[in-house]
Amino acid sequence: MDQLRIFAGDSSRDLAERIADCLNTTVGLLDLGRFSDGELYAKFEENIRGKDVFVVLSTLPPADNLMQLLLILDAAKRASAKRITCVMPYFGYARQDRKDQPRVAIGAKLVADLLTAAGASRILTMDLHAAQIQGFFNIPFDHLYGSAVLMPHLQSMQLERCAVLAPDIGSVKMARAYAKKLGAELAIIDKRRPRPNAAEVMNLIGEVKDRNVVIIDDMIDTAGTLTQSATAAKELGARSVICACTHALFSGQAIERLENAPISNLVVTDTIPNRERFLQEKLTVLSVADIFARAVKMIHDERSISSLFS
Repeated sequence: MDQLRIFAGDSSRDLAERIADCLNTTVGLLDLGRFSDGELYAKFEENIRGKDVFVVLSTLPPADNLMQLLLILDAAKRASAKRITCVMPYFGYARQDRKDQPRVAIGAKLVADLLTAAGASRILTMDLHAAQIQGFFNIPFDHLYGSAVLMPHLQSMQLERCAVLAPDIGSVKMARAYAKKLGAELAIIDKRRPRPNAAEVMNLIGEVKDRNVVIIDDMIDTAGTLTQSATAAKELGARSVICACTHALFSGQAIERLENAPISNLVVTDTIPNRERFLQEKLTVLSVADIFARAVKMIHDERSISSLFS
């Protein structure tokens, strides 16, 4: 373990400390700051030559988090770290994964190129918005699943007459896996997205009447899709609506929408920091520190992490 060192960017410090605790180690010394004009800098304050370095930082907004991550990776490369694993609990820019309109950037591919150029030897993340983003990288990529912590919590609730609802077509595969584990029926929302961060529910496919409905998604951004799906389920006779999501971004009007939505429980993880301060009557925040710690240890020991997916 003396060759394994964990470092953290500003926005993921708490999660990095929980990961380090699980590994019986500490977060390394890293000087992160700004010049007077706001320009970021990063400097390692301990010797990492020949070390197996893991840098924990989610690239949530603002873009300073991504820039800080790039600077840390570059500093680690120039400090002669043996291997640099970029641990991104939340991979930002993942929604820009294809050219679906003329003259648009493919932000996910750009971020992949930047991380590799900055010095990342390996990527470790959780619940990508689009799994094919793994193919944007020419370095090893490990993809963890939030279901490892969300599923046991949902099972502990012992929901009777349960239906799992996918809020859009892209979530069907994930929702089907949850439905199988929970012994529940599957329902799907058919929605249209006229513009970014705007969605319209067109149809609900499946049966939700007199059922405890669990809505599954990878992220909550403005919560428009989630709250519309919850409202549609409730209007069609759902007994209760519970939501489970990995990445709780909560941007724009999300908090107001979630407060007013017919949602009894909202379960998220700590891939995005400080969500505990929101929606205290509805929100449950589960930590992903243990699964990331186990993945980090397996990578360090050169073992397969596929056992974490069972």
